[in-house]
Amino acid sequence: MIKVTNDIFSTVADRDYLSFFDKDVPKYNRVIEFLDFKKEDISAATEVPLSSVRYDKKIPKELHDRIKEWANLLNLVAEYFKGDAAKTAIWFTAPNPLLGNVSPRDMIRLGRYKKLYQFIFNALAENKR
Repeated sequence: MIKVTNDIFSTVADRDYLSFFDKDVPKYNRVIEFLDFKKEDISAATEVPLSSVRYDKKIPKELHDRIKEWANLLNLVAEYFKGDAAKTAIWFTAPNPLLGNVSPRDMIRLGRYKKLYQFIFNALAENKR
């Protein structure tokens, strides 16, 4: 369960540390490359049929929304690491004992984004105390 903090805006990164957005539109390919996902990974993570996975103006709304959420989450972690993309990438790929020795990247790939989001949000809230 997400804990309540005094800062209701802490669910969004202060800025786009990883250059994932063009205004408010995610740069889909940059996010996908950062996570090192294949189309099959995207399909499994979002439950969008493989044949519908695309990153142009006809991107399915659900896929657009999920990639936008991932980009924000990646930026929240990057914010913790003071914008260091390398540290952020390492954190997302390293098995995490608090996640059952599953990497955060794999949590997303396995469709467990919401659980990962809660984990990260709670950890960041605890760190601000």
